[in-house]
Amino acid sequence: MTVALRFDPVRLPDHVQDLRAEVRAFVRDQAEQGVYDPATFEHSSDSMDRFAKAVAAKGWIGMAWPRQYGGQERSFLERYVVNEEFLVARAPTRRYFVADRQSGPTLIRYASERIKQEVLPRIIAGEAMFCIGMSEPNSGSDLFAAQAKATKVDGGWRLNGAKIWTTGAQHADYMIGLFRTSKPTEENRRHGLTSFLVDMHADGITVNPIEMINGVEEFNEVQFDNVFLPDDYVIGEIDAAWKQATSELAFERSGPERFLETFGAMRAFLTAVEGTEDARLQEGLGRLIAQMHTMRRMSVSVAGMLEAGQEPVTEASIVKDLGTVWDQALPTRLRELISLMDYDRYDVRAYRDRMDFYTRMAPKLTIQGGTTEILRGIVARGLGLR
Repeated sequence: MTVALRFDPVRLPDHVQDLRAEVRAFVRDQAEQGVYDPATFEHSSDSMDRFAKAVAAKGWIGMAWPRQYGGQERSFLERYVVNEEFLVARAPTRRYFVADRQSGPTLIRYASERIKQEVLPRIIAGEAMFCIGMSEPNSGSDLFAAQAKATKVDGGWRLNGAKIWTTGAQHADYMIGLFRTSKPTEENRRHGLTSFLVDMHADGITVNPIEMINGVEEFNEVQFDNVFLPDDYVIGEIDAAWKQATSELAFERSGPERFLETFGAMRAFLTAVEGTEDARLQEGLGRLIAQMHTMRRMSVSVAGMLEAGQEPVTEASIVKDLGTVWDQALPTRLRELISLMDYDRYDVRAYRDRMDFYTRMAPKLTIQGGTTEILRGIVARGLGLR
């Protein structure tokens, strides 16, 4: 059996590397101005707002979008470098990140022209935060089992039900949510799901934050009680949103955020052991850096496919699965290396708080963006194994 699965060796061109230097100077300037603190564990709303405005002024939100909607028509590789540098610098990108990465491109492709003209400029300006409403309390990542309903009424739709593990919903202005508009058929379990643009300030929406073990309220449960949406808030084709959703997830699952969320722990560890000649520490860190480099090459390859107009759903799922499993395990692997450290020589105490934070944060990584079990099912299907 021949399987169409590939990760072409994409190299970042020189002009993209020049952009990297510009981005590094920008984040240093933002930190020096006090817009954000790279050492903080959780950024404030004010930091996120100010940073989003500064990034918008640089033209780095929606930079790969069409010019007619405020974009710069720059490459996915340029966007990749901007986001990679922001992640490494722990910049407060949450205000616009989801909208830039996937919600905006989804609206450009499927939304009505009125919605595009109304919402896309707000994203470009750093003024509209998005969340994604897919998982549900009784079905988790099994989107085919979604029960939250959208019922047709005069002039629009009424939403009822709940979504869960919805990142950033308590701050979001909009959600792109998947709702059941009719029952699935025996021939097609994917039938009956429709994508909607949801105004998160509408009457009938209740957001219940879920506190994680590191004290951060990042996930949420969102309840919908007879929420009204106008007809043109339907995104794409009624009852046939599954293909749209999988296309959207190709953007969500392949970026550097899938293996750099706990990078702060490695960075702190590298600072703590700078200049070490201990062969055991060098060997352990060398392995981790080589593994990270491999995942980065795969992620850049997917960015190249997106640049070419392809939809690498299977490849993106592989990047997400490998990346989050590795990212989740990184704090534990670093703890194993700590046992080799000379406590009299290295400032382990200064490193420990950061290590504790990332250890408590890591469990969420294999939930968000699709669980490992769901991802492996997608990969198996892509390989023709199911």
